[in-house]
Amino acid sequence: MIAELSHYALVLAFVLAVLQTILPLWGARKNDLTLMGVAEPLALAGFGFIAFAFAGLIASFVRSDFSVLAVYTNSHSLQPLLYKITGVWGNHEGSMILWVFVLGFFSALVASLGGNLPARLRANVLGIEGSIAAVFLLFILTTSNPFLRLSPAPAEGQQLNPILQDIGLAIHPPLLYLGYVGFSIAFAFAAAALIEGRLDAAWARWVRPWILTAWIFLTLGIAMGSYWAYYELGWGGYWFWDPVENASLMPWLAGTALLHSAIVMEKREALKVWTVLLAILTFSFSLLGTFLVRSGVLTSVHSFANDPARGVFILAILILFIGGSLALFALRAPVLKQGGLFAPVSREGALVINNLLLTATAATVFTGTLYPLVLEAVTGEKISVGAPFFDRTAGPLLLCLLLVMPAGPLLAWKRGDLRGVTERLTFAAGIAAAVAGLVLWLTQGGPILSAAGLFCAIYAIAGALIEFSERLQLFRIPLAASFSRARGLPRSAFGTVLAHIGVGISLLGIVAEAGWSQERVVALKPGDRIAIADFDLSFKGLYDREGENWHDRLGRFEIRRGGLQVTTLEPAKRIYLGNQPTTEAGIATFGFGQLYISLGEPMPNGAISAHIYWKPLVTLIWIGGMVMAIGGALSLSDRRLRVGAPKPARRMSVLPAE
Repeated sequence: MIAELSHYALVLAFVLAVLQTILPLWGARKNDLTLMGVAEPLALAGFGFIAFAFAGLIASFVRSDFSVLAVYTNSHSLQPLLYKITGVWGNHEGSMILWVFVLGFFSALVASLGGNLPARLRANVLGIEGSIAAVFLLFILTTSNPFLRLSPAPAEGQQLNPILQDIGLAIHPPLLYLGYVGFSIAFAFAAAALIEGRLDAAWARWVRPWILTAWIFLTLGIAMGSYWAYYELGWGGYWFWDPVENASLMPWLAGTALLHSAIVMEKREALKVWTVLLAILTFSFSLLGTFLVRSGVLTSVHSFANDPARGVFILAILILFIGGSLALFALRAPVLKQGGLFAPVSREGALVINNLLLTATAATVFTGTLYPLVLEAVTGEKISVGAPFFDRTAGPLLLCLLLVMPAGPLLAWKRGDLRGVTERLTFAAGIAAAVAGLVLWLTQGGPILSAAGLFCAIYAIAGALIEFSERLQLFRIPLAASFSRARGLPRSAFGTVLAHIGVGISLLGIVAEAGWSQERVVALKPGDRIAIADFDLSFKGLYDREGENWHDRLGRFEIRRGGLQVTTLEPAKRIYLGNQPTTEAGIATFGFGQLYISLGEPMPNGAISAHIYWKPLVTLIWIGGMVMAIGGALSLSDRRLRVGAPKPARRMSVLPAE
């Protein structure tokens, strides 16, 4: 009964989404306040029905109701409760329910918190959100129904994919979807502005919190996914340029550009057309990620489905929303009035360069990801585009971005002082060069490219700190006065500094891992010892361990440093029900570095192969991501950026297009 009620709830949610699409948009066109006013209750009611369906699917998994096909294929009665719950979205059908749940959640937030928006803008935004919900609910109901029944009901399920039986599944997909789907709000605002034919600084103020919210969650989702792959797959890498990894990186790059472009638009009413286009492209990349994961056009450890029929439906969704929005952009963009002018050397100019580098990087990743698919579709030839291509194309663009990044906050709006900024950044460059030189001396040389990356990372961090000290006039006025200035700064100022420092911290981890990691591949018998970096590892043997629905064959390693035992690691080969194996790495953290061990296959002579890595500063990769997200959250907490608290004087008056 729960499954049937949940299915009917989805049908009702679809009906409400259709009404949410038609009535508010028609009301906005006719300037009918009554029709525009139904957008909010429809959005709230639609979210309520989607939430009911989502809760019903969770209940079916928790109760191990194997008469439901999705439960049978993705759960087992012996699975721990956490993995029964996360199994809800560990498959195509359930993940789509999560997708529309997040979409409904954001629509409900706009309905609840958007009272400060002009009625027509709010109606158009919610109408466009309703159209997205209607199309995806139709997709679920026609091709991906998670409530299909089996008769007779099997006595036991097939269990969740062993790789997904991890805490990472509880964290990574929800965060990623909050980022992906969150950009739909920016898309809806952009389409609404094009429909109305008006765009100004107030629009940027209203949309920027939604952009920032989505960016924060997508940053956390990518960082969590990177760490999950690092410790779960046993390959010792944190990023593999997998097509689905790239699918999350592209909207992040475009969203970062959009966030900076919206700042220019809010402050100077410039880059209007470009900001709207970025909002469309960012959500388009999010939809592209949905297509790549679920269409079956690629093989990936991340992909959920290989059903071509679903792929065709999602491709139609892409054509509808991406093609439709770009057509609307081509039609309406010329009527948007351009904003203020600015000199090339200005904060606006630096942010334009920032945008160009970010979008060029996104275009590069897009080309490298889709080119093999297009080539195979056209010619039948199969090629692979891997890390060397992306490292040599996207890498230099991102390093250039880091060199430009500290300049923007130091420049004034409209016209900046190039000489003053150069002097300050020369000091930052001197600090970076000194640190890079010291590291090369301590490590007795090292890769030149890693040294260049290290310079860029320290330069970015030092530049952010110098900019912040300039705001406080540190060491130029009494310390008490600097503290007083710090208390008077908006939270967004602290957030910007933290986000930029986070970028530098992540790059530090990437450079150190790439340039100074050590790796040993060995065959070990009990009693054997192996040295790596300044660690001495002693292999004690293989042991068995039983879990709720798995069996471990683990290796025990005693780790010594300086003659003293510091820890014990137990990497394992884990066998789940159905004889499905996974690799469980043994990881120990020392400072910001990690000792990483993964087991290979047993050998006929009684030995076992092992991969042993020492990865200096590798944890900075994910710490930097956390710092970026914290910086974003600080900015979001600034009253000037919170929805519902714009400056009254900057309220947008929406008029018909001329």
